[in-house]
Amino acid sequence: MSKYIERIYNGIIKENPTFILMLGMCPTLAVTTTAINGLGMGLSTTAVLIFSNLIISLLRNIIPDRVRIPAYIVIVASLVTVVQLLLEAYIPSLSSSLGVFIPLIVVNCIILGRAEAYAAKNGPGVSFFDGVGMGLGFTVGLICIAVFREILGAGAIFGFEFIPEDYRITIFGLAPGAFFVLAGLTALQNKFKAPSATNGSVPMSSLACGGNCMNCSGSACMSNHVTLETRRIQAQEEALAAKQAELNAKLEKKED
Repeated sequence: MSKYIERIYNGIIKENPTFILMLGMCPTLAVTTTAINGLGMGLSTTAVLIFSNLIISLLRNIIPDRVRIPAYIVIVASLVTVVQLLLEAYIPSLSSSLGVFIPLIVVNCIILGRAEAYAAKNGPGVSFFDGVGMGLGFTVGLICIAVFREILGAGAIFGFEFIPEDYRITIFGLAPGAFFVLAGLTALQNKFKAPSATNGSVPMSSLACGGNCMNCSGSACMSNHVTLETRRIQAQEEALAAKQAELNAKLEKKED
């Protein structure tokens, strides 16, 4: 598989930001009231991702390491401003629907995460396609959630109504509905053992708590320290035993 195609495949399937990595949950839950909103937010984020990855990759050897994060934010903020102005000029209804979440793309963890983890360490070609893959993966995630919410809450899809008002479940068009749909889709992932951040598909840590920081109650910290200390002592004892066995072997050879 070409490395460029692999970056797109990883972003959509293997490392999907919404369903696998669970990133960008704020816009995911906030703007997915309709499929049009989800599509608009996803494509806006995709555009910013593509060009921020490309620019940061081109400048990766020029930007000083100590100011790389502020530099990334300036680049992303400039791109977001361009996207916002274009939406206001050509699609004002969508711009009004998305509201403050377009400017908030600047601090979206997907954008800065790919800039820091990938674009800053790879060439412009693969960084460009990494942005394409991650952006499309985010767009797919938003549309999936939005379609469920719009069908159940508004009895429509992409604005076309087909369910009578009496049979609609209004709560799915409200804030709690986003959590219900996301929880349902995540439960399906776990049911079918699909990779996700919640189904244990990531190898467990060797620490006493298993490395599950999300569910850490704080009491596991002492267990971790005890476990690590025990292993350190065992390693020292094994090293001493190995040295003693080596000395005994040398003594036996001398006696012979």
